[in-house]
Amino acid sequence: MPKRGYHHGNLRQALVEAALELIEAKGPAGFTLSETAKAAGVTPAAVYRHFDGREALIAEAARQGYEMFCDVMETAYASGQPSALAAFEATGRAYLAFAREHPGHYIAMFESGVSVNRSADLAAVAGRAWSVLERAAADLSEHIPADRRPPAAMFSAHIWAMSHGVVELFARNSPGNKSPFPPEDLLETGIGVYLRGLGLIPPDRT
Repeated sequence: MPKRGYHHGNLRQALVEAALELIEAKGPAGFTLSETAKAAGVTPAAVYRHFDGREALIAEAARQGYEMFCDVMETAYASGQPSALAAFEATGRAYLAFAREHPGHYIAMFESGVSVNRSADLAAVAGRAWSVLERAAADLSEHIPADRRPPAAMFSAHIWAMSHGVVELFARNSPGNKSPFPPEDLLETGIGVYLRGLGLIPPDRT
């Protein structure tokens, strides 16, 4: 990894960006603060002026990732309006697109082991990201008879889990996990099966 040669910019952000590259290349447990400092072009002591350890650095990378993720999910939700179904499906696709386009952030958010409750700021932004999908699920569930309507939180959790599973197994080059179908198709058809089971899309829709 080339040295960044930090001079007079925002050191805190330079360290986050260096950490994101290391997270993507080595995983969240595969690098040290000394490596982060070297990649940013500063001494290891400089890191501790901004972060008290590697977990704090990863947590900040995750917080920034959730901020971006919120924007992506909000845009996807809005793109499907006024159709509740289109808005809901768009949020599922946005999850997969985010994981592909921002792998370092995605790993920091979902694979690092850092709790979203580590800080109030991180918990708040993670909650906002979750609320977009839950809002989309709530809109769509209004079309289900009340006696067969799952709670919106359960509905959205199912789709989040499905999206996460497709990403983990098939969209991030996991060794040994091969599928003859693109991840986008796997996710779209999986959501389709789920929504058919709830009676939200007709059986003959392709």
